[in-house]
Amino acid sequence: MPQYFGQLHQHSQPWTTLGDVQAVRRTERGAQFFCLEGACLQLSVVAANLVRIRLSPSGNFAPRRSWSVTQADEAWPEVDVDVEDQDDAIAFITPQLTLKVSRNPCRITCFTPTGQPFAQDCDQGMGWSDQGIAAWKAIAPNEHFYGFGERTGLLDKLAERKTNWTTDALDYNALTDAMYQAIPMFIALQPDLCYGIFLHSTHWSQFDLGAAKPSCWQMQTRSSELDYYIIYGSTPAEILATYSELTGRMPLPPKWSLGYHQCRWSYESAAIVAELAQEFRQRQIPCDVIHLDIDYMQGYRVFTWNQKRFPHPQKLIADLKSQGFQVVTIVDPGVKYEPEADYAVFDEGMTQDWFVRDANGKLVHGYVWPDKAVFPDFLRPAVRQWWADQHRALTDVGVAGIWNDMNEPALDDRPFGDKGNKISFPLDAPQGDPHELTTHAEVHNLYGSNMAQASAEALQQGRPNQRSFVLTRSGFAGIQRWASVWMGDNQSLWEHLELSLPMLCNMGLSGVPFVGCDIGGFAGNATAELFARWMQVGMLYPLMRGHSALTTDRHEPWVFGDRVERTCREYIELRYQLLPYLYSLFWEAAQTGAPILRPLLYHYPHDPRTYALHDQVLLGEWLMAAPVYRPGVECRAVYLPEGVWYDWWTHTRYDGGTHILASAPLERMPLYVKAGAIIPMQPVRQFVDQHAIAQLTLKVAPGTGQFTLYEDDGQSFAYQQGDWLTTTYSVRQDDETAIVEQVAQTGQWSPPDREITVELLQPSGQSLNLLKTF
Repeated sequence: MPQYFGQLHQHSQPWTTLGDVQAVRRTERGAQFFCLEGACLQLSVVAANLVRIRLSPSGNFAPRRSWSVTQADEAWPEVDVDVEDQDDAIAFITPQLTLKVSRNPCRITCFTPTGQPFAQDCDQGMGWSDQGIAAWKAIAPNEHFYGFGERTGLLDKLAERKTNWTTDALDYNALTDAMYQAIPMFIALQPDLCYGIFLHSTHWSQFDLGAAKPSCWQMQTRSSELDYYIIYGSTPAEILATYSELTGRMPLPPKWSLGYHQCRWSYESAAIVAELAQEFRQRQIPCDVIHLDIDYMQGYRVFTWNQKRFPHPQKLIADLKSQGFQVVTIVDPGVKYEPEADYAVFDEGMTQDWFVRDANGKLVHGYVWPDKAVFPDFLRPAVRQWWADQHRALTDVGVAGIWNDMNEPALDDRPFGDKGNKISFPLDAPQGDPHELTTHAEVHNLYGSNMAQASAEALQQGRPNQRSFVLTRSGFAGIQRWASVWMGDNQSLWEHLELSLPMLCNMGLSGVPFVGCDIGGFAGNATAELFARWMQVGMLYPLMRGHSALTTDRHEPWVFGDRVERTCREYIELRYQLLPYLYSLFWEAAQTGAPILRPLLYHYPHDPRTYALHDQVLLGEWLMAAPVYRPGVECRAVYLPEGVWYDWWTHTRYDGGTHILASAPLERMPLYVKAGAIIPMQPVRQFVDQHAIAQLTLKVAPGTGQFTLYEDDGQSFAYQQGDWLTTTYSVRQDDETAIVEQVAQTGQWSPPDREITVELLQPSGQSLNLLKTF
């Protein structure tokens, strides 16, 4: 119980809480409330459903930092706000919410258009002490909490504490608190109400969701001011649309990154990598990407190639590319401390003073893979550009993507292999350019995001006509603008297979759609059964990557015997068949901030039975999976939400709003299609761009619905100039006939000549007529 036991006996000064309002000054978008002890509360109505609250105990507010929020409040379109000066409060009324600030004492309550309160201050309201600055808000009956970035445990975080401080969470488990990512955002859900909170603080912060007091939740940060946004919406989708407009949305990735990725620490030579590629192609198991871990480097020096094991990287990568493989290389932030050794990265960094120093001007160092190392100050734009320039050692020989690891940052106080301790940069270490200098205490959580930004910019410069693929372990709110994210060093345990679903769903609910977990588990040896089940689940992950650690057994799909190999091949092939559907979900994510992998509550927020359902997921709106995550299990209970559902495999029809018992032998993951679904599919291929799509199949579940298929060239930025195509198909049922129509088509991209067929999902014995009007 590490979240609680370490906090039982703390002696801190009492909180000074916000007192009565002494004066009010109207501002362009809201007001400032001047209270006792010189404190000031500032309210800004940013959008009709978005309000920003800032509290400064001193009355002085810090200048705007653009690290996670993409635009200033005043850059948003103007909002119509009615202000009512009442006897005991001032109310700010927009078309979507009302926010009331009580005068005596100063307290905040929000109301829906129907008058239901939410995000309501508790009696304590807001306050400050030597612990930092905090706010307390009421937990409503039947209120549940989701998001919070990368989190272990189950889906709902009610009654838990969640710390936001990027950490090398080695050997994490269900009770681990701080993780690799720090995203201080959550969604609160009730059967008839939904709102979001974004704590706009890069300092250490923590949410207490009723652990200390069941009737109140608390947010706290070790900053000089409290700064947070309240987002109102009727559904989680509305919350995420606004939140992702605030912090940015993911760009469309290259289409090959949606294929299967194979990785290991390490494929330690060019010969072994070539053999790996040959095995995939000979065994006809689709794969698009091979990752190279740290052993491709010369002595773990970043931006080098091992001269013995990888003597000709350009030839290796060209050979792999000719077989349809892309190469992604790992890049860590630690630069080997190596004076007078002609290591250009270190020498240039020292000459330009690009590395972090402590408050006394001494180089900050720690021990990572290359032994003693120093670390760039990625907060500085010039350092990011210098770091981006170093990637030419990779992109010039054909590397297509960059994988950032150890960027929390993770470092030890003595060489790896010794019994050292994890350490951090000194919290008072200065970072940033002189005109906006700050300390590591404020920007620790940004280190991974800033490194990912430098990596994305490196690929944009080194591969100017190709979209970027960056994978990062650490990040902060807004990381989706620069990178995809994997959940770090998981383990080959059934419990970690189960954990992966709520972890990825909560990441999606935190505005980060392109996420994945290491299939099979990174640490330890998977059993054949575990690996087969994990590959089935991995087919659903937005990022589908198999990975395993040094000293473990190999974890490629064929090492567990013929039965598991067949199962892996079938589900990887299904992934490739679903790419037209999946790529359209990525486009939706890029346009709206929607998750790709979704908990059921995302589409059924009015159904309390979905609130704790962590082991069923939706891929988009229309496909629902109920994976098996325990050994020896060959059937499981499945909850079907409202509506009609069809079994993907047998086409059996079910009425929703109930539970069923699903058969799940090793070869089958229970998978269901919602009535009205139109799932575009393509033939199996061995890699994404093997050939043009000559046949498109629309798999249709009878009912009423529509789906928009998105297409472009999958590689370039031409889509940003309009070179894309959306085609909307609809289905409806008229007596005994299912009518499938093309109802809209927009865009300039020209698809290849192809045959479009429709396949109806029909139970055995049922014979609907099909009318296709295009």
